[in-house]
Formats: sequence, structure tokens, C-alpha cells
Amino acid sequence: MYAHSIVAEGLAFPEGPVWCADGSVIVVEIRAGRITRVHPDGCTSVIATPGGGPNGAAIGPDGALYVCNNGGFGWTDMGDLALPGGAAADYTTGRIERVDLATGKVERLYDSCDGVPLSGPNDIVFDASGRFWFTDLGKHFDGHTTHGGLFYATPDGSRITCAVRGPNLNGVGLSPDGRTVYAAHTQERLLLAFDVIAPGEVAPSPLPALPGRVVTSWPGRVLLDSLAIEADGRVAQATLVEHPGICSVDPATGAHEFFDFPDLLTTNICFGGEDMMDAWVTLSTTGKLARCRWPRPGLRLAHYA
Repeated sequence: MYAHSIVAEGLAFPEGPVWCADGSVIVVEIRAGRITRVHPDGCTSVIATPGGGPNGAAIGPDGALYVCNNGGFGWTDMGDLALPGGAAADYTTGRIERVDLATGKVERLYDSCDGVPLSGPNDIVFDASGRFWFTDLGKHFDGHTTHGGLFYATPDGSRITCAVRGPNLNGVGLSPDGRTVYAAHTQERLLLAFDVIAPGEVAPSPLPALPGRVVTSWPGRVLLDSLAIEADGRVAQATLVEHPGICSVDPATGAHEFFDFPDLLTTNICFGGEDMMDAWVTLSTTGKLARCRWPRPGLRLAHYA
């Protein structure tokens, strides 16, 4: 078990951690439909309650928080564990939201692309230009699943494009030089890389039905969730179920370095601190936020609060 301490407990399926310069960490609580700040002393305060299922989050160039809202899950309780399932009974659509951190005001920016509704926006990362990539995990219903993909949008709500339509993608991150966007293909257990050839555009694949390059894969019943990027370009990929934790992947070789954490759904990681070697990990089924020292610095993101 990788050495860590528990910063906060009692969270309603935390995800999307965002480190802030004041030492606090913002998390979404998917089950509660709210966004929460965890202060350095472990106390929490509610920033906003957008409803639905706030999932991934990132600070934009204007200092606001941009949130992927999956529209809400149905939930199953297994003892003390909370497990997400298909679409919530009151699900209407997925969306991208802007949250004013000072006032808690929530503004919907996008809920469709080219006339097609967003299904389950999941994770988000800003590039150096101030625009953002996000993934859509699709949505599961009785008898069918909708499809998502990889999208690119402006933070003012004026333009959204679909770079890759079809695969239901989870975590997303950018290489340090911004030339590669990584995305996790959850059920297929594949970490994919897409070469960025223009803003919001990735290189076409030889077979359109199989987009991207495979960086690495996992055997058995390992599933993939969100990810973050280390300063040297490694991908810190959250892994679920059969081997829960964070797997640091060398994108050049595909080599794995595992860091085990004690939650079936260890869903996400973010880096921060003065040397960027502090890491916060969401232990989602048990409702905890963990903190540890990472062996290497994480990549400093484009924007911070």
C-alpha cells in the first residue's frame, strides 16, 4: 500500500481533484451533485451545487472552475461502499458548466455538439491557448449505451467541436509539449494517445473505428478512470477494481509502475505543492481524499486558482 494520509472523509463519491495555490483542494462530489473545497486542515466548504453529476474539473484562464457534468448516475450501496451505475432516474443530458468560485454561480456552457446531445462529460484539461479538451464517457441505460468521444471547446461557450466520435472515453490529459492528448478507454482497458495537429484536431487513424494510438493496456478486470500527467511526461492513470490505485505509465515504452490505494474505485489524482510532488488521490467508494508524496513532480497545469 502506498504511504498516504487521509485529508477528508464523508465525501459523496469524490472525483475531479483540483489543487489550489492556497493549499486547498477542490473536489466534486458526484453523488451529491455538489462541488466542495477541502481546506488544508481537512475542513470542507461547499462552493456550488449544480446537481446532476459533476465529474471532472479544471481551472480556466479566467480563474473560474470548468466542470464536466455527466448528468447523474444511479447508485448502489454495498455496505459502506457507494457504486455508480447507469443514468439517474432524473437524467436529462450531460453538460459543461462554468462555476464562479467566489459566488458559486453555475452557468451552462454546452449540452450538445453539432446538434448531438452530450451524454456523460467526464474529464477536462486546458491547453496553453486557454481552450479545453474534454472526454465524454457516454451513458448507460437499460438495453443500450449512448456514445461519447473526445471534444474541444472555448471557455466562452461560443464553439465546440468533436475531435473523435464513438469511443466512450474517461480521463484526459496533455503531454508537457501539448502535442499529444491522452485519453483512457475504460472498458477496453486501453490508454490511448492522439497526435494534436491543429487546435481541436487530431491526426486521423488508419481505421476510423479504432482511433488513436495504444500506449498500453491492462489485463483481466482492471478498468480505467481519470488521469494526470507527470512533469517528465509519464501518465498517472487511475485503475479500478482488480488492481485499484494509480499506475504511472511511461508513454515511450508503455512500462507500468503501480501505486496501490485502498479503494476499489481509486478514481483520480492531481499534483500540487511548491515542488509539485504532493499528490491528492480520490478514494471514491469510501468517500475519502488521500494525500501522499509522489516520487516525481507532477506537470504544472496551465491555470490555477
